[in-house]
Amino acid sequence: MPAGEASLSKEKKRADIILYYKPNIPVAVIEAKDNTHSVGSGLQQALGYAETLDIPVAISSNGDGFIIQYRKNCGNLDSNQQAIITQELDLNDFPTPEEFWACYKRYNGLDDKSEQTALSQYFFGNDCYPPRYYQRIAVNRAVEAIARGQKRILLVMATGTGKTFTAFQIIYRLWKSGCKKRILYLADRNNLITQTRKGDFKHFKDKLTIIKNKKIDKSYEIYLALYQGLTNYNEETDAFRKFSPEFFDLIIVDECHRGSVDEDKAWHKILTYFSNATQIGMTATPKETKALSNIEYFGEPIYTYSLKQGIDDGFLAPYKVLRVGMNVDLEGYRPERNKTDIDGELIEDRLYNTKDYDRTIIIDERTYLVARKIMEYLKNTNPYDKTIVFCVDIEHAERMRRALLKYAPREITAKTDKYIVRITGDDKDAKRYLEDFINPEETYPVIATTSKLMTTGTDAKTCKLICLDSNIGSMTEFKQIIGRGTRVEEDFGKRYFTIIDFRNVTDKFADKDFDGAPVRIKEASQDEEISEQTIDEGEEETQIDPVTGKEIAFPEYRINDEFGNIAVAEPKPQKFERREKVRIAGVDVHILSERKEFLDASGKLITTSLKEYCKTGILTYYRSLDNFLQTWNDAEKKRAIIEELENQGIIFEELKDEIKNDLDIFDLICHIAWDAPALTRRERAENVRKRNYWTKYGDKARAVLDALLDKYAQTGIEEIEDMKVLTVDPIKEIGTPAEIVKLFGGKAQYLKAIRELETEIYRVA
Repeated sequence: MPAGEASLSKEKKRADIILYYKPNIPVAVIEAKDNTHSVGSGLQQALGYAETLDIPVAISSNGDGFIIQYRKNCGNLDSNQQAIITQELDLNDFPTPEEFWACYKRYNGLDDKSEQTALSQYFFGNDCYPPRYYQRIAVNRAVEAIARGQKRILLVMATGTGKTFTAFQIIYRLWKSGCKKRILYLADRNNLITQTRKGDFKHFKDKLTIIKNKKIDKSYEIYLALYQGLTNYNEETDAFRKFSPEFFDLIIVDECHRGSVDEDKAWHKILTYFSNATQIGMTATPKETKALSNIEYFGEPIYTYSLKQGIDDGFLAPYKVLRVGMNVDLEGYRPERNKTDIDGELIEDRLYNTKDYDRTIIIDERTYLVARKIMEYLKNTNPYDKTIVFCVDIEHAERMRRALLKYAPREITAKTDKYIVRITGDDKDAKRYLEDFINPEETYPVIATTSKLMTTGTDAKTCKLICLDSNIGSMTEFKQIIGRGTRVEEDFGKRYFTIIDFRNVTDKFADKDFDGAPVRIKEASQDEEISEQTIDEGEEETQIDPVTGKEIAFPEYRINDEFGNIAVAEPKPQKFERREKVRIAGVDVHILSERKEFLDASGKLITTSLKEYCKTGILTYYRSLDNFLQTWNDAEKKRAIIEELENQGIIFEELKDEIKNDLDIFDLICHIAWDAPALTRRERAENVRKRNYWTKYGDKARAVLDALLDKYAQTGIEEIEDMKVLTVDPIKEIGTPAEIVKLFGGKAQYLKAIRELETEIYRVA
């Protein structure tokens, strides 16, 4: 976790001091040691922070002096006119703010003309959170690139890391400084525009408008628009041509991988028409194929913040994967002789697999088994966890909705018709359902079945379960789908999410390109005609015949000959008419395998059982039970030990679900690692009460300790170590935090009493 940031779930790391020339414009980072260390002992640490935080100057000090290192030759010139790389200074010779700013300008290639734009103010407000470190880097780099005159810019930021907020701050700084006066923000889905308008962009107030029904009003300064809302696919009636080509001086393209650089699409004509404007492409997944290239159009990314970085930093939720393999998926399905569909029509005799299911052939039993497994998981965890089920198409999404209803808890469906809904582009109610689904305050809908509509731009912060029953051939689309679950929402208990995979789509996690830097594949000059052989967002992977080595349109029926070799069976002549979809029933569909995979500390999915994985992690950290007990009892706060183990990839919440949910984490650790007998939290609390150790305290102080013991029995040791516990029921009824602390003789005595209470809780240990 980088310096100066509060991690959501990982170990916190902070630089001792960051120097800012102006808010969000850091010029130096200082690592301070006491004078038992050498003056330069903290320099390596400072350089690590400076690299992560994109700060030009790293400084180490022990209180007696400073060692300074200027990164990328940004230091002043020495007597030989060479840039100073490192120097040692006395306490009285510390650089001035202006000297640091001069280093910053050299580091970022700014001159006197561009520095005013680079110094433009961020937006600050009560309902606008400060930018995270990576958002600040993205905003600063974009603004500074534009200040230097760069016309095409690409920002790559993982889904859930706040691209819209980043775009808002870029626009605000450039607009307020007068560098850019008219701005167009382009997206390709209604929900992206409405979320943006109601979210960060609300601060633009009456200076902003949404272009609707192709009606153009030129009196605004900031415009939000859909590609589709500006084009009629006819040069004479295209709405965007009502603006002059010079009207906009800045265009931001949200989710720019979705066709904005494809010359064959009308969307691209908008960017071409306004070619004089500075254009910023923003995406989690830049499109790089043999035919299309975001990098060719926008240039190399000026900043990339990946999913792995986001998870490592604690800003994005980690995930676990449950892979479910059914017999018809793993073995394929070949209809028996003269098998007919539900209409009595003869079915083509061939081997069907997951590429066919719900696209060309529907097997009712498979649909219902998928639905049953999803609802089984939710019933065993929390049936109110927000869930998205990705289906092959709209028709499949509707069938899946009905199948899920068959297994849904009756006590919930008796109360509402909105427990399970279909959110697809053809449904006029989809927008309303989507707004309620992504609103953390709204309980319903809980489960959404969809095909393409929710793959991108849906800010579903509380989504805890993603189910994949669709063939996803595109890495771009896969990343976008996974991004639906990566938001962290601590206030609603969302710290991780689960993926249930019915079609082996999660094999893509092992692909080297899943979290790698974007690589430019297409090589072409600006005037070279781009091929029409584009790769669609949801394109299926080509299937290769293992015998001939050629591409095949449909999987053929294969058999093993007497020597074990694969042979292609001769197709039997049959009378059938190929239809768009056939639907059959009466097929034996059952589960052959289930496998859980968990994200380890290095970001890789591991396939061992969660219990064994956690046991290995604990034993790696603690040599013996005695070693752990001593560390636990000596710890001033038990939360520190829990966080240490969580940073090793141990998922205690999941572990509780798998073992026993009411166990104390202490007992959970001892039981898993060393097979020690375990007590529940309530049993530990009752043991403390039996000993009645708190007779030395007054009545009110005893009431506080008794309430804290109840809180421990309900939620665990971490909560009673937090001073905030004094502000919740029933403890707050006893008095204010200041009054409660006073009952014990002051804060130090109160904290001592908490330590004593913890000692009593774990006394039997």
